[in-house]
Amino acid sequence: MKRCAWVKPDDQLMIDYHDREWGVPVHDDRKHFEFLVLEGAQAGLSWSTILKRREGYRRAFSDFDPEKIARYSEKRIEELLLDASIIRNRQKIEATVRNARHFLEVQEEFGSFDAYAWRFVDGRPLDARRKRTKDIPATSGESDAFSKDLKSRGFSFVGSTVIYAHMQAVGMVNDHLVDCFRHREVQRLD
Repeated sequence: MKRCAWVKPDDQLMIDYHDREWGVPVHDDRKHFEFLVLEGAQAGLSWSTILKRREGYRRAFSDFDPEKIARYSEKRIEELLLDASIIRNRQKIEATVRNARHFLEVQEEFGSFDAYAWRFVDGRPLDARRKRTKDIPATSGESDAFSKDLKSRGFSFVGSTVIYAHMQAVGMVNDHLVDCFRHREVQRLD
């Protein structure tokens, strides 16, 4: 079975993520928020590092419930800075709390974060049908626009590269290589 080249054959966590989640269109706000948190945490790190800490993030950040996280106090942030199951970076932790508040504002304005996010791809996954990993960009015009809009709403750790990774994760763009067995499967899901 041929997979995308970035999947290490000896990393079962990465294989499972690639084979079951990556690129599958998401229409659940909690899942969108989870990926925003995880992609922001990844900034400067490998995705494998974050996947290994995903359950730690789930526990530390109230199962990615933005309503609960939006109410986190400075005391709670200090506790999180001591939690070895997550990346203990004050800026990233504070951004998660701040982003939860803005996430709720977006939900209020658009009815759901999902409705807001998918506007940047006209409601349908983009499929560039890439043949080589080196052809996959770090950003796109869509991720630039999405990132810019999020920043204008007060979000942080949402640069275009982070947002392009988010778009890949939640299936807004299908960047499985065309010879990867998941490309066609994911294509059928939109």
